[in-house]
Amino acid sequence: MIANDLERRGGTHLLSILALLLAVACASPPPAPRLVERSRMAMGSQLRVGAWTTDEARAVAAIEDIFKEFDRLEGLLSVWKDGSDVVRINRNAGLAPVRVSDDTIAVLQQAAEISELTRGKFDITFGALSDIWRFDHDQDNVVPDRQLIEIRLPRIDYRAVQVDATARTAFINKPNTQVHLGGIGKGYAVDRAIALLRAGGFADFIIQSGGDLYVAGTNGGAPWTLGIADPRGTHEPFATLDVRDGTFSTSGDYERFFMKDGRRYHHIIDPDYGEPSVGGCRSVTIVADRAVIADALSTGVFLLGPHDGMKLIEQLPGVEGVIVTAENEVMVSSGLRGRLEQIKPPTNAP
Repeated sequence: MIANDLERRGGTHLLSILALLLAVACASPPPAPRLVERSRMAMGSQLRVGAWTTDEARAVAAIEDIFKEFDRLEGLLSVWKDGSDVVRINRNAGLAPVRVSDDTIAVLQQAAEISELTRGKFDITFGALSDIWRFDHDQDNVVPDRQLIEIRLPRIDYRAVQVDATARTAFINKPNTQVHLGGIGKGYAVDRAIALLRAGGFADFIIQSGGDLYVAGTNGGAPWTLGIADPRGTHEPFATLDVRDGTFSTSGDYERFFMKDGRRYHHIIDPDYGEPSVGGCRSVTIVADRAVIADALSTGVFLLGPHDGMKLIEQLPGVEGVIVTAENEVMVSSGLRGRLEQIKPPTNAP
């Protein structure tokens, strides 16, 4: 009887093991991560955010938070949003300091640092010319009268912007001088988006806003391969670069421009002359660890010109760059040599 009981127990044990093995064999494998992407217009450019994840709902919620953050920052930094910090600063130029947000103070302080590094070529007070050189949604393809430009030039001076971080105020001490954060605001917003995704536990993602782009981790286990647009022709990439946990910002004379009498008039205004820069660069791509720095530096280096611009890039730790000159020469900083893959020469056209 004992033997029969043992046999029964053994048979039951064997059946349990077989059932467990069958359950394991039939269980579905864990879901593989996939790239969840969403895009929309924000700050005047197409904003694209993508994250590798197995939890699509969590990624979509995080991306929606980023869209809201871009809207919030646009409400502070835009010259087009009535009541924004920038609009109020400009309205009170030469009159009184204005209390502003911590975000606005951070952007203004970073802008001042880049202005010093670029010897004033990056200058947020080019806003004094933004209503006569129209390259935003109000682009009119009109070359302003040179006399009008000369009248406005004395108003351009980044040193006129005074920030008191303790009092949380900003003040333009020159009447009629105007701040415009179009060359740095999106970079700051991208950095805020990076912080939100990292806080949400995402490690592999991409954020692109116009010419400002940041990639983190890997693209499904492979490197993120980013292309540098040909500043002429169809603007297909002429070179690629593998990037991990870095930002990639390009400024070029092909983004917003018009042609008149054989000259290319574009949106990158030289603050020393009050006109679009000529004869130096066609495009500048900056690679760095912070988007706000890359955004502003790509403009500043463009205006410095290829040789002075590359000299500055080589002096800055953690900053690399690729410049396409007006003569169609490709200049590559020392830290990118051997990493940049040039697919073809850039198109040689006016």
